[in-house]
Amino acid sequence: MASSRFDAIGVPWRLDVGSARGGEHDGDHGLEGDVELNDGDLAAVHARIERFDRDWSRFRADSLVSRIAREAGSWPLPEDAAPMLDLYRELHDLTDGRLSPLAGASLEQLGYDAAYRLEPRGAPRAAPRWGDALSLRETAAGLVLDCPAPVLLDVGAAGKGYLVDLVGNLLQARGVLETVVDASGDLRCWGERSIRLALENPANPAKAVGIVEVRGEALCGSASNRRAWGDGLHHIVDATTGRPIGGVIATWAIAETALLADGLATALFLAEPARLAERFAFQWVRFFDDGRLEGSPDLSGELFA
Repeated sequence: MASSRFDAIGVPWRLDVGSARGGEHDGDHGLEGDVELNDGDLAAVHARIERFDRDWSRFRADSLVSRIAREAGSWPLPEDAAPMLDLYRELHDLTDGRLSPLAGASLEQLGYDAAYRLEPRGAPRAAPRWGDALSLRETAAGLVLDCPAPVLLDVGAAGKGYLVDLVGNLLQARGVLETVVDASGDLRCWGERSIRLALENPANPAKAVGIVEVRGEALCGSASNRRAWGDGLHHIVDATTGRPIGGVIATWAIAETALLADGLATALFLAEPARLAERFAFQWVRFFDDGRLEGSPDLSGELFA
């Protein structure tokens, strides 16, 4: 597979494409041959990532999220908002409010803010309640967010996975049919090719705790060591307390989309897999700070403990 690599939204990306490009050529469909992403494909990918970042990043002052944090009111949302916010609402309910896009202010309180101060401002602070801080309504023009007071959103629990889906779907629409989109821990495959992936040991990145196989689906992982800046301080917080989660230190989820896999990988820090499985079909792995490793019975792979 041909590869393209670049950095975006603060992480390395890799796009692998296979040997078929769809579309019409002299009346033929599914033209076979060597495929590489052309300049138009890559420009479209970068534009899509930039648009998503401009809407949803809490680390840039010109984003929609930053404007919502500065001013109360009714905010028309981007056309891509509904699937992500719908999943957040479901995961919020399944975790009894522990996973919430309203945890942005909690993370800032811990020091993980737009300026990357990485110094806590004081005691942890719980996120506001969903119904008190925001409501969503459908209008003829699209989805609108109503905020009675400024609120800082953080879509880090599922946003990067969703962006992987958006990039891959964009390439599909441009005729690139066999694709693997990897955004540093959030990965999705399109096409029939299966790939084997190692699950990195967060305590020793030179080793793996298992291997899984995916085909036509997504694998997303989350680990508390990825964004850590002090003793017990990291980016995965319980929104009901504002405190970083302990016990579980890494999770992986395999699901139909990267949006769902990414959201579930975060939710696995905050809820038991059995409860999440009542609503969603997925495979999972959890790694604990005492070295314990557990995975779903249907896992397509092998764990090394």
